[in-house]
Amino acid sequence: MSIQPLKDGIRSHVRIDFYGHVHKRLRGTDADKRYATEVAVLKVLEERGCPYVPKVLEEHPEENYFVSSNCGRPAPSLTKEKADKLFAALERDYGVRHLDAEPRNITYSDKLARFCIIDFELAEVLPFPTPPDKQVP
Repeated sequence: MSIQPLKDGIRSHVRIDFYGHVHKRLRGTDADKRYATEVAVLKVLEERGCPYVPKVLEEHPEENYFVSSNCGRPAPSLTKEKADKLFAALERDYGVRHLDAEPRNITYSDKLARFCIIDFELAEVLPFPTPPDKQVP
């Protein structure tokens, strides 16, 4: 299986396999905690029906390593203002606050025809927001 390297940094090593799956190994300071946070947040987002984040396909906690679906390619021309709106919508609609809300954590998916959000190792789960049409007056 051919694997294309995407990122090889102090905090993580990310590769994409032949099938387009993303392989991420957390390393460095608090790698175990950041791994646990990212996997937990992605699972909550899947449960809450968020369509524009990766889905966890495999978990290997003893290695701080997981495999997820692919959310497209980097979006280097995305403005900070547009990224801020995307992160605000994630929090408003799905109750997840991204604690590294920077444009580098936004991708563009041709398949979904939209921007997606990645890298949830620094994030917090908030109560699930009540949709406006379900709120009690």
